[in-house]
Amino acid sequence: MELVREYLTIESDENESISDSKPFIEANTVPASLQEIKESHIIPVFTKDNEQVISHANFIETTVKVANELFSNELILKPCIRLSHPIKGRVPSARDKPVNHLLEHEKTLYYERMAFVIEIPSICEFIDGNRLSLAIGGVKAYNLDNLSARKGTDEHFKVFIGFQNKVCTNLCVWSDGYVGDLKVKNQHQLYTAIYNLFNSYQSVNHLSIMKDLANYFLTEQQFAKLIGKARMYSHLPAEIKLQIPPLLFGDSQIGAVVKDYCKDDSFCRMNNGSINLWRLYNLLTGANKSTYIDNFLDRSVNAFQFVNQIKAGLDSGESNWFLN
Repeated sequence: MELVREYLTIESDENESISDSKPFIEANTVPASLQEIKESHIIPVFTKDNEQVISHANFIETTVKVANELFSNELILKPCIRLSHPIKGRVPSARDKPVNHLLEHEKTLYYERMAFVIEIPSICEFIDGNRLSLAIGGVKAYNLDNLSARKGTDEHFKVFIGFQNKVCTNLCVWSDGYVGDLKVKNQHQLYTAIYNLFNSYQSVNHLSIMKDLANYFLTEQQFAKLIGKARMYSHLPAEIKLQIPPLLFGDSQIGAVVKDYCKDDSFCRMNNGSINLWRLYNLLTGANKSTYIDNFLDRSVNAFQFVNQIKAGLDSGESNWFLN
């Protein structure tokens, strides 16, 4: 794996544990600790044979194991975990009790969907004054698995390695550091797939591309045209969409980009109304925090692709539907 050693700044603080003052995702999620998940949440099973699935805790611990092996000399923080879609139940002895009479030990709970980020702050870089730390993590959604089958059926995961902007906890993920539909049958396969992804990640290349975004600017008029076209995009006929680079952000996220273009403390427009593509990228990744866990990482990658397609249009002068 190519690390950012030529850019590396090491900061070691034994008291650091988890960066959770600003969540990396907000929509419809609640925070949780790994200990809480392991001790308090039940584990779903395959109903044909009652064998347990790879649990949220298994997934997180496997990722931590890979991190400790590949980044053994680095500072690795505890995972920041967000959960959504609670599945509630009760033990058989409490089947006839009214809800308000249930005791804590009579309730069961697990969450259908989970996302987590593990920060490695000793591997970092600065872009346009923003400190970025290496970050790894993933998403697990049981609704993607066929739980009515037997153990050995494919289980689905999303895994990434990239950077986290410490100004805002926005995640910077690109396609070379992301597997959006990882299918495995057991924990060993999961470990191998995560190891291979992290080990092949080219951090220097990723950082170089992101750094270059700060050198490209949109005028206020270009930004306004881009926003208008972005709002149009979702309403276009399918055959026209096939000819345009995809944009996965909806009206609510685009509206948040416009608001922050005017008011965000870190990434708003310049005094003359222009904005560089690094700031635009962070407006998109910031708006992505309101996305549900299901689409979160896919939209993170799409934000990177979208802004770089805008950059390519500015660089070459070629036609870009969002700007022309």
